[in-house]
Amino acid sequence: MRLYLAVAALMLVLATHAEAQEEPTIEQHFANFHSKIKEFGSDLTDKTMATFKEIEQSEFATKTRNWFSEQFEKMKQKIDETFTN
Repeated sequence: MRLYLAVAALMLVLATHAEAQEEPTIEQHFANFHSKIKEFGSDLTDKTMATFKEIEQSEFATKTRNWFSEQFEKMKQKIDETFTN
């Protein structure tokens, strides 16, 4: 019976020791935090750039740019007609 208790106690000590070794130190937490923030920032940058490119190439943006260009050309023509006469 003592052997079973000794083995159970030894297993408990080994399990506790293994869990204690897996916990990172404060220094490791800060190093991980820094890398996670850097990774988050680059991911956010990539996603933002992709979104802006998608918006820029969308049909709505293209039609809007064309409409403004047409309106600007019409306005230039009107001004040229008005001031040349």
